[in-house]
Amino acid sequence: MKIRKAHLVKNTFNVYIHENKKEEQTLVAIPFIKWSTIIPYEEDNTTLTTRLEEEFKEHLENEEPEHLALKLVQWVREM
Repeated sequence: MKIRKAHLVKNTFNVYIHENKKEEQTLVAIPFIKWSTIIPYEEDNTTLTTRLEEEFKEHLENEEPEHLALKLVQWVREM
């Protein structure tokens, strides 16, 4: 499991990333906003970024959901 720091406009919080190679998916969790998701290996970056942006808009007010989505995609793909 990897733990990353997400620095946004007003908050900094931990992002937990766990890669499950056997099932070909990655679990991402952000306890600060009570959010988690499973990202399958086959989901392309454009679709993933769009999906994450939409989910973060619900959880993050006055923050940068696009910025966080792009960071997460980068962190997940580098594993």
